[in-house]
Amino acid sequence: MTFRILLAGLGMLLSTVLQAQTEPYIFVLGVGQDASFPQAGCYEPRCMPAWEDSSLRQEPTAIAVIDRANESSYLFEATPEFRDQLYRLQQEAAQPLSGIFLTHAHIGHYTGLMHLGREAMGTRDMPVYAMPRMSAFLRDNGPWSQLVSLGNIELRALQHMTPVNLSAVTVTPFLVPHRDEYSETVGYRIQGPKRSAIFIPDINKWEDWDESIVEMVESVDYALIDASFFADGELGNRDMSQIPHPFVAETMALFEDSSLTVRDRIWFIHMNQSNPLLNSNTEQTRMVLENGFNVAREGVRLPL
Repeated sequence: MTFRILLAGLGMLLSTVLQAQTEPYIFVLGVGQDASFPQAGCYEPRCMPAWEDSSLRQEPTAIAVIDRANESSYLFEATPEFRDQLYRLQQEAAQPLSGIFLTHAHIGHYTGLMHLGREAMGTRDMPVYAMPRMSAFLRDNGPWSQLVSLGNIELRALQHMTPVNLSAVTVTPFLVPHRDEYSETVGYRIQGPKRSAIFIPDINKWEDWDESIVEMVESVDYALIDASFFADGELGNRDMSQIPHPFVAETMALFEDSSLTVRDRIWFIHMNQSNPLLNSNTEQTRMVLENGFNVAREGVRLPL
């Protein structure tokens, strides 16, 4: 009898492991702001340890959606560290890259496309999903236009709130307010078979948006959201009103009355080198975790 129970238990464990391997999931590849940590030219005490110990460095924000059952992997953002992030994605799921979703035309979010060109990978018709202005920016400006003319990438048009079906996963872009010098900016809702997520790495203050971030977080299982700065005054004498991201402290205050279940859905991501959340041992990191929120780290897996 005991042997049969043991066999049944092993069978359930094996089933769970196999299911975990075949269900789609989000894989975090980077959590930093566009320019990584440490940024070029930063030799302050907060930056020097990372120059001396590469394990302390943080790459720009990127995530992947991996669907082993359908042998697909989609990258969200093509960062300046595309080469390393693609390698880690291949280590995680040894299957060809299926496509790339872009949020906007700031340097940490699209410039990794350069690795798809003739000087590097020389890909053929790599699907790149982008909104109309983002697509026009790539199509009409070199060197990106060469990726289009040579067929290294195939631009696939996105529209606000129009779902894109990727086998077991559906991706829906939605417009968000940001500094849109060259393109519009979007976040993404990612719907899997069982769970859903939103990905908003860049946005202006929450009050500038005509949507409620509280209601949106309540509607999903995971929310990977802009944590560029922890609090005002973080950049010394710079006027932070000119860089109007929502401070982590402001976001936490918005969710002050939310349940711990709702707060646990939030994963702070896209942290500038000045943000103390980049360091897992700071007082600010402990405070965020103690209040029921999460800080995204490279290698985090979120099942869909």
